[in-house]
Amino acid sequence: MRALGWLVLLALAGSTWADESVSICYDYGCAAEARVVYSEPRLVEIRARLALADNAVAERAVLAQVVGQLYRWAGEQSPIHADRAGDFLDDGVDGKMDCIDHAESTTRLLHMLEVRGMLRFHDVDQIRRRTRWLVTQHFSAVIRARDEGAARFVVDSWFGEHGDPAVILPLEEWLDGEGPNVS
Repeated sequence: MRALGWLVLLALAGSTWADESVSICYDYGCAAEARVVYSEPRLVEIRARLALADNAVAERAVLAQVVGQLYRWAGEQSPIHADRAGDFLDDGVDGKMDCIDHAESTTRLLHMLEVRGMLRFHDVDQIRRRTRWLVTQHFSAVIRARDEGAARFVVDSWFGEHGDPAVILPLEEWLDGEGPNVS
């Protein structure tokens, strides 16, 4: 607990940032967008949580939780709180998010963390698409590990309920169809 206190103090001392505004996509295919604002105290909390990670594996574990938290806070300011896992449980609801909305929004959130220097072991990569059986496709945000031979990992918030931790998988496994079944 003492270490966490020191990390929070360090984050506060090194913080000269202001609140951050991020555009979040929703209503399928980014048909609508909402500007959400993350306050500096909330961003300091996120910085402290990510600072606890001492390697890439640990950073991915914390990042999964952080992405869920960022979505919960975004849901306080936008209709995305109505989003449900997958695409069918929230059909017709304002605030629903498909994989395109999640891939775009998560990438924007990851870029915010990256620009603020909160990602120490990963860089944000391009959104990826997987196609299965020539009829289904799925999109996800991607990060690249700086060590580990530049391995890539999806950061997929689409699989879970609103605000659940993101699913983080090696890109190759995700491309092969891995991930929770939400159909």
